[in-house]
Amino acid sequence: MSQSRAEPFEKLPGIAGFSMSGQRAIVTGGSKGLGLAMAQGLASCGASVMIASRHVEQASAAAAAIADHFNVPTLAASVDVTKEEDCRKMVDLASERWGGVDILINSAGINIRGPIESLSVDQFHQVMETNVTGTWLATRAAVGLMKANGYGRIIQIASTLGMVGLAGRTPYASSKGAIVQMTRTLALELAEHGITCNAICPGPFLTEMNLPIADSEDTRKFLIGAVAMGRWGRLEEIQGAAIYLASRSASFTTGSLLVVDGGWTAR
Repeated sequence: MSQSRAEPFEKLPGIAGFSMSGQRAIVTGGSKGLGLAMAQGLASCGASVMIASRHVEQASAAAAAIADHFNVPTLAASVDVTKEEDCRKMVDLASERWGGVDILINSAGINIRGPIESLSVDQFHQVMETNVTGTWLATRAAVGLMKANGYGRIIQIASTLGMVGLAGRTPYASSKGAIVQMTRTLALELAEHGITCNAICPGPFLTEMNLPIADSEDTRKFLIGAVAMGRWGRLEEIQGAAIYLASRSASFTTGSLLVVDGGWTAR
């Protein structure tokens, strides 16, 4: 049973507010990259974690490794977030096995790069469908259970490119700008139900998505010239943001953008 209502927050001072024992989390896109790192972070705090991914073998392996390392219940689900039925089944599985959902991290996303005239309309639609529609569908599927419990933590994965521009990224930047506004709107819509909605805006992390450009001269110049820390983010460096926003300690934080970008947007 969830402990979301078990104790008033004022009786959980300090570090105790970050315990997620009894909390039930879904992480879409959780089989690798930032999604996996955030799933591991929640599990380290005691949360039960479902890894949802189109790649069910990877999801199963990730879930098994998390269960073994952190000794928490885990589930794996084959989910294409662009499909309404998949999102419904994902939440139904959490409800059947765990009785509800307390935390949702929408980390599933793709990136297609290039100058606008080199990209097809289909490519633009593909990015928007996964990053925006997929986030919306997964959130819509989960909010009913959260409302019933009077508690929820929704974390959207936006990007610094939802805040600033970068040439050659029109599909991705457009999608992440939409996520920023979706986050703010949902925060207003869901606040009365005890549900918070916030976004993490990662900067340059060396994920599989970024491997194609990792060793280019332009990328090296960008990291040195635009990122104050002059390097790629490490996957574990996203965990603190996710743990905070997923915790009971974030009870008065909603509609916020938590930027984790090595100082990129500080310039």
